[in-house]
Amino acid sequence: MVRIFDIIQAPDMGPDQLVARVPEVGWGDIRLGSQLIVGESQNAVFFRDGKALDTFGPGRHTLTTANIPLLINLLGLAFDGQSPFKASVYFVNMIDMLDQKWGTSQPIALRDPDLGMVRLRAFGAFSFKVQDAQRFVAQIVGQRGLYSTSEIRNWLRGQVVSALTDLLGETGAGLFDLPKLIDELGVALKAKLSDNFDQVGIQLKQIFIESISATEETLKAIDERAAMGAIGDMQAYLQFKAARALGDAAKASGGGGATSEGLGLGAGIGMGAGLGGMIAQAMASAQQPQQPAQPSQPAAPANPTTRAEIQALLDNLDMRLANGEISEALYEKLTAKWQKRLEELTE
Repeated sequence: MVRIFDIIQAPDMGPDQLVARVPEVGWGDIRLGSQLIVGESQNAVFFRDGKALDTFGPGRHTLTTANIPLLINLLGLAFDGQSPFKASVYFVNMIDMLDQKWGTSQPIALRDPDLGMVRLRAFGAFSFKVQDAQRFVAQIVGQRGLYSTSEIRNWLRGQVVSALTDLLGETGAGLFDLPKLIDELGVALKAKLSDNFDQVGIQLKQIFIESISATEETLKAIDERAAMGAIGDMQAYLQFKAARALGDAAKASGGGGATSEGLGLGAGIGMGAGLGGMIAQAMASAQQPQQPAQPSQPAAPANPTTRAEIQALLDNLDMRLANGEISEALYEKLTAKWQKRLEELTE
């Protein structure tokens, strides 16, 4: 037998419950003359065929053709005033909803002027109230198909995170500048969200950004960069990194007894230090400006016999002295010897 609702009222709604549906599923069979009881700080909205129709404020209401004209017009002339009609009623809590927590379920990726790319998490709270119950039911239930309080709250939190992501992208502030901009970001976020909430019949009362923090991966990258700046000596830093990498590899591979483990660790550190030194030396060599090649001098013959060969040998001695390859005493001794031989060939 079809149940006919002669008295329609919301079940007990907690202070954190936003909306209640009567009946919970399906459609209710309602007829004229039924009593609609709307609690204090509630509005009741009749809903049928995807549309929010007549709305009632707090109090007791007897349903007549006069106070539900939109519903009667929708049913048409076939409705005779006696047969039950099918509809559902949404009871909307109109009180302030305080301390609604929100947060990023996934990190927000942003371009940072100092670090290049960062991933951030943000958390906060907001408060709101339903200002227009009929618009709220029409937009949230009719357009978006959200029926339960939890679904509606999740949708609102999603709107907050989406607006914050857009705001951070527009601001262009770096990670290290965000802490001092928390209050300004909160004001801008409220202004950005107010119009969106108003479109669904909700008034945004307050919104707070409690924290904006980097993810563990971003913090690790910041620590690495700070360590490089603090170390200053690139060679020492590379040696440290290479030794630590080899130590991690040794741990990952297991290891034997105490003696072999100790030897392995010492060898690993030594190899890491050597590897770091080679890398640093190669980098230093690559960074040094290339010196232009010096023109090569013709090699002097080992046992000159002609005037030209002796003269070439004397010229070579001059270059070797200038480059510091031979001492001045040796230069004078050799020069005297071959100068005498040159004079003999001239005679």
